[in-house]
Amino acid sequence: MASAATMARRRPIDTGPAPAENSRGSLRVASPLDKRLPTSMTRAFQICVTGIIVTLSGLGFAASAGADEIRVAVASNFADAMRDIARRYEQRSGHTIALALGSTGKHYAQITHGAPFDAFFAADVRRPRLLEEGGTAIAGSRFTYAVGKLVLWSTREGYVDPAGEVLKEGDFRYLALANPKLAPYGKAAQEVLESRGLWQRLQGRLVRGENIGQTFQFVKTGNAELGFISRSQVEHPARPVNGSWWEIPQDLYTPIEQQAVLLKHSPAARDFLRFARSQVATEIIRAYGYGTP
Repeated sequence: MASAATMARRRPIDTGPAPAENSRGSLRVASPLDKRLPTSMTRAFQICVTGIIVTLSGLGFAASAGADEIRVAVASNFADAMRDIARRYEQRSGHTIALALGSTGKHYAQITHGAPFDAFFAADVRRPRLLEEGGTAIAGSRFTYAVGKLVLWSTREGYVDPAGEVLKEGDFRYLALANPKLAPYGKAAQEVLESRGLWQRLQGRLVRGENIGQTFQFVKTGNAELGFISRSQVEHPARPVNGSWWEIPQDLYTPIEQQAVLLKHSPAARDFLRFARSQVATEIIRAYGYGTP
């Protein structure tokens, strides 16, 4: 049997005299196949063509449905590292990662109010644990993906000394930190100032960012002479950050253990969290200045 494409290239078949009107005055248009094939074979051909179209349509749907979009809420401090991890995952999986960056506290509030995220990479342990205990997150999916490090940074070379004495000298107008109520890095900064007896003394000079990303911008743009940020923001593998900074001893603040948790029963999201624990992802995390479990 000739294919439809071959038939389309052939000369029109002479169907003979024009068809006569039937008793109702309407015309029945004769098909070339009517003269060449029995009725049963014509119907079989039509069924075959229909089946091919349906099959091809189904294959097209399966191909598009196989690539999922995974919606991930990410703490601001981990933005650059997560972009690299997501890029590597997209290349190997075909899935797309949609990142929502912000403070851990705001993400937590959004998730508890039904925000449609598939996974959450927080900057602390408490919020992922609360989501798991409350049944909002998938039980048993929570794990530590990075350990954050706090630094005091200024864009001015030689301004921040290796022991952080600049905080006591007080020759600055503004000191930036993330909001301690929303961001774990802000809470850690508060602990450092309290350990040095400076929390109350510096209240009038504190500039609070909504998250660690905004805090970084306060210092970078000169709106604050110095600020508490994540080490990952000054130890970027692709672009070195200028200025001076003090890596704060971890005995001055509670360790910033950052945990991730699965929020939906999604095979693609579960696979992405598995990738986030792989050797490839671990090397990226370390390159951005984080510790790993």
